[in-house]
Amino acid sequence: MERKDREKYGNFVHEQRKKEEEILEICQEVLKSSKNELGVSMPFLYGPLSSLRPVLSEETASMGTDGEQLFVSPGWLIPIFMNHKILLNRQYLHQLLHCLFCHIWGRKRRDVRLWDLASDIAVEHIVDDLYQKPVYLRPGSLRREYYRKWREQYGILTAERIFCILEKLPEEDVEKLTQEFRKDDHHFWKSDEGKSGLASPKKNWEDRRKKLQTEIELMSKEASGKAPSLLEQLRVENRKRYDYREFLRRFSVLREEFQTDMDTFDYIYYYYGMKHYGNMPLIEPLETRETRKIEDFVIVVDTSMSCKGDLIRKFLEETYSVLAESESFFRRIHVHILQCDDRIQEDAVIRNQEEMRQYLQEFTVKGFGGTDFRPAFRYVDHLIKTGAFKSLRGLLYFTDGYGTFPGKRPPYDTAFVFMKEDYRDVDVPPWAMKLILGEEDFSVQKQEEWTMGMQENIK
Repeated sequence: MERKDREKYGNFVHEQRKKEEEILEICQEVLKSSKNELGVSMPFLYGPLSSLRPVLSEETASMGTDGEQLFVSPGWLIPIFMNHKILLNRQYLHQLLHCLFCHIWGRKRRDVRLWDLASDIAVEHIVDDLYQKPVYLRPGSLRREYYRKWREQYGILTAERIFCILEKLPEEDVEKLTQEFRKDDHHFWKSDEGKSGLASPKKNWEDRRKKLQTEIELMSKEASGKAPSLLEQLRVENRKRYDYREFLRRFSVLREEFQTDMDTFDYIYYYYGMKHYGNMPLIEPLETRETRKIEDFVIVVDTSMSCKGDLIRKFLEETYSVLAESESFFRRIHVHILQCDDRIQEDAVIRNQEEMRQYLQEFTVKGFGGTDFRPAFRYVDHLIKTGAFKSLRGLLYFTDGYGTFPGKRPPYDTAFVFMKEDYRDVDVPPWAMKLILGEEDFSVQKQEEWTMGMQENIK
């Protein structure tokens, strides 16, 4: 290459770099302007907005995030800023809400297409409900109709709840909703597995979400009223999550069972005996060990008109997955599963995993009357008097909460498990424990494992 050509090429490269730097500077100013506009209108969002680092990227046609960086296409950003700044503000806020509600890490074993759509609908519903000048656009008739219908039927529209709704919709409706709500690029979404503590982006966003709820609630009613749907979803997502297995361990008893206790085994004496006395260990490990597991137990399911049969089944499936774990229950168990509305409809006695599997396979809901919790407690008291239990530690009552509670504390621990369509608690007697679960709290993985187990059993 001749000197003249080299100079010409060098000038071209220099001009290109200068142009790229100018574009970068313009894009940074545009994003800063959008962030400031959102922050002035909704001061509680300014901190979280500053947590995403903008990066210009050719990998996206619009905007996307991985929970740490905000990827933006320069070719999309500048024209939309000049022609329709509200759409830019909405898209910026859209990304932030995906991070705050951890949608990026929520795919797990779910159908990716449905989960992505559910996440988009959830955040768009929040944005549409803000009524703030920088982001407000009147929702179209399609959005208004679905919002109204779903809120009336299902309550607060979290991504998990919308995902359950989408699973039941015909493909035609799913496609229609995809065309309406798909606004950003999700290909940057990735798993948070392998990261822990402060190094986990998901954990960081969970912390920011809890802080955000506190800030909104501490503001005046007028200020917190600016974001009703946002506050509702924050309360749902920030409510204490329970590990069902750990919760059930509260009802465990201490007992010896046949199992080598390696914790009491002294390897020094064992090795010394084997070496000096010829295959004769000086000590053997204990053949029993003390363990804390569940043995006698009562599960009551509310089969009144107000309780949904599919949720009862999901609850029992989750209970089965716990029963299937040897470290949770003794080999021989004694579990009564009662179906009760305003009277006892059925008492099924389960003694092992196989009986539980068979029970679920043939399970049908019986009842559909009114709701009264007292008959179940009277029946269990009768079982105790007749010697049906060796050491009953607890009763778990699965219900929607609309019923009459006993006036007196029973001689065993009691927990009411509520499937709630929203975050509000149900008042229970002071002697009872309370566990509130949403439909989304039943893990997809557990349901898949149970289904596979049932299929193998049928074969």
